Amino acid sequence: MIDGIRNFFNQVIAPAAAGSGADSQHALHVATAALLLEMMRMDASITAAETASVTRSLQRRFGLEAAQVDTLMALAAEEARLATDYFQFTSLINKNFSAEQKVQVIEYLWQVAYADGHLDAHEQHFMRKIADLLYVPHADYVGAKQRARDAHSPT
Repeated sequence: MIDGIRNFFNQVIAPAAAGSGADSQHALHVATAALLLEMMRMDASITAAETASVTRSLQRRFGLEAAQVDTLMALAAEEARLATDYFQFTSLINKNFSAEQKVQVIEYLWQVAYADGHLDAHEQHFMRKIADLLYVPHADYVGAKQRARDAHSPT
């Protein structure tokens, strides 16, 4: 499974991350999408409507093509079935993204965690684990959490 993620990362994400501007931003979105799908799994249940919503979000928010979303969803489903080692995936992100991009990944994950209006203990644990693996400083972690909470709160 990790080989599948690594292959996807090396074929799609890493070449774009080496570019600049829009290519680099696209690479950040693709890498983040893989973790967003894992965050979706942290809740007690995943419904068909939730899966469809995440698919639409990935396509609209991150500008992913349908084939890329299908690939990421298939990888996430397989990951759910197997024991996962996040370090192997996050180490690829650490090699290819700046500190600012890693903080943005954490903020996107917090947005998914807050999307259902309930912050689950498993979601909090996952967030702390990913932030640690991405070497995101605690102040940046808290700032990303606050921005996501503020964006989710009705104004």
